Amino acid sequence: MRRTISILAALLAALLMATPVGAITHGAADAGEHPYVGELLFYVPDVRSSRFTDPGGWFTCSATLLNSRTLGRTVVVTAGHCTFGVGLNGVSTTHNGNDTDAAHGGVGGNDIWISFAEHPNFDILPPSSTFTTQAARYQAWTAALTNSSEWHRGVATPHPLYDDNAFFVHDAGVVRLSSAPSGVTGNGTLAPLNWLNQYRAQPKNEHRFETVGYGLERVQGKKQFGGDSRMKAEPMLISLTSHPANAYIVLSNNTATGGTCFGDSGGPTFDNTSSTLVVAVTSWGQNGNCAGKGGVYRLDQPDDEAFLASFGVTP
Repeated sequence: MRRTISILAALLAALLMATPVGAITHGAADAGEHPYVGELLFYVPDVRSSRFTDPGGWFTCSATLLNSRTLGRTVVVTAGHCTFGVGLNGVSTTHNGNDTDAAHGGVGGNDIWISFAEHPNFDILPPSSTFTTQAARYQAWTAALTNSSEWHRGVATPHPLYDDNAFFVHDAGVVRLSSAPSGVTGNGTLAPLNWLNQYRAQPKNEHRFETVGYGLERVQGKKQFGGDSRMKAEPMLISLTSHPANAYIVLSNNTATGGTCFGDSGGPTFDNTSSTLVVAVTSWGQNGNCAGKGGVYRLDQPDDEAFLASFGVTP
């Protein structure tokens, strides 16, 4: 699940949807292994605010810098539900929340930034307690992010078939940056068409992927631990079966292998622990205590590869 930001000192996780997720549990510090994986921070004007009388909310997700043959290293891939409904200079892109799919709205918002730091700096954002309106907080936070050399602004585009009411069916999204981020080395690469099908013949639980993200590390009752640090885990493949077919794969989430948790969705699933091949992005979780199983959305399907090809990203 994408995470809302309500106060500066602790970026609280607010569960705005039933199942979308995207963090790392029982993992390890990334320690510079994936410098091209970053944390997204974005503003959605349409959501209700628990703090202010006017609507709006800030969220975080994870994302991966890819190389485009036409746009250079300016294309970031993430989950569709991390890109749909992002504001455009503070204004709704969904006709004030009336549009629920990319065919009608929610596309092209520019109220989205990414940091590729292993521990992103949120101290530049004035505390929410100092504001009386969401609009005032938006103006202050936007100015701070724009003036920061760490945070890079982009334009968000969800999969053209994305539907917020069935997010897991087409849960891919792209953020295009205005320029390649300086100081960031390397990039992820897109998996070839139907790449994941090769694992159908392997014994269950044999293959280990690598997931990376910035979200919560543990949930215990109402308490939440960790977050906003780049972490990695090595979940096992549980199943390639999905409903609808070929939409996602299911990975393990336990103390032995690690997994994903409530936090930032959109983080990459690499083909193995030494690969740069991005086969999927974190999409959903099984339950509220970040255990059991997690779903990652496949990027090796024809519609997803066509979507990414429109930004110059090919296997």
